[in-house]
Amino acid sequence: MRFEIAKFENFVFVCLSAHLSLYLHTDTNGTIMQRILIVEDEKRVADLLKAGLDENGYVTAVAYDGAMALRLFQSGAFDLVISDVVLPRVDGFELCKEIRKMNASVPILMLTALGSTDDKLDGFDAGADDYMVKPFDFRELNARIKVLLRRKGETASERPERLVYADLEIDLNRREVMRGGVPVKLSPKEYSLLLYMAENADRVISRVEIAEKVWNTHFDTGTNFIDVYINYLRKKIDRDFAVKLIHTKPGVGFIFTERP
Repeated sequence: MRFEIAKFENFVFVCLSAHLSLYLHTDTNGTIMQRILIVEDEKRVADLLKAGLDENGYVTAVAYDGAMALRLFQSGAFDLVISDVVLPRVDGFELCKEIRKMNASVPILMLTALGSTDDKLDGFDAGADDYMVKPFDFRELNARIKVLLRRKGETASERPERLVYADLEIDLNRREVMRGGVPVKLSPKEYSLLLYMAENADRVISRVEIAEKVWNTHFDTGTNFIDVYINYLRKKIDRDFAVKLIHTKPGVGFIFTERP
């Protein structure tokens, strides 16, 4: 009997692991529970985040450094990641980049004390979907999480595999962009901005709408955050082409169109 147990030990372990994974993803009513990876090196903050999220019906796991976070992410199916920036071993920006290589769609929310415009730009360039500065209100954090998860839950089947406008092509599955047959390399946030503008081509989009739909937030009217990214896109999408696609409507916003 001992021999048989040893022989089938791996099989039993796999079955138990699969059962445990299923249990962790469902509540007592069988409702699927969403899993959030918390990456925070300060135990007090990590404990507060875990307690608050657990109370709101999420299944959470905590990593106290970037390397541990990568191991956990590779071993589990997470629906969202919340990460600090200043972390031991692997910082939050590098962690974000590595996660993006493994999963282009999982929402990543940076939660950090670093709140300058440059820090936020670095976070979005690394692939973050949202950026909150400490100290924070948990109610706002929870609201942002719900928005990010709701967007993630919108089925990709509702979108075509490829979006084409003029000579611009966007492969939605591969998240690749070409213009005039030439590949265009974009950061994750540049890609998200371009995709939103292309999906709403030929109509004016305000800065407020871009902030809400692409960045999931409201920016102070005194910041040029969105204009910075519009300029990034212009350099990559329009600069080498006679026909410009991104146009400014002074006092209103921007329009993505091949018609000047």
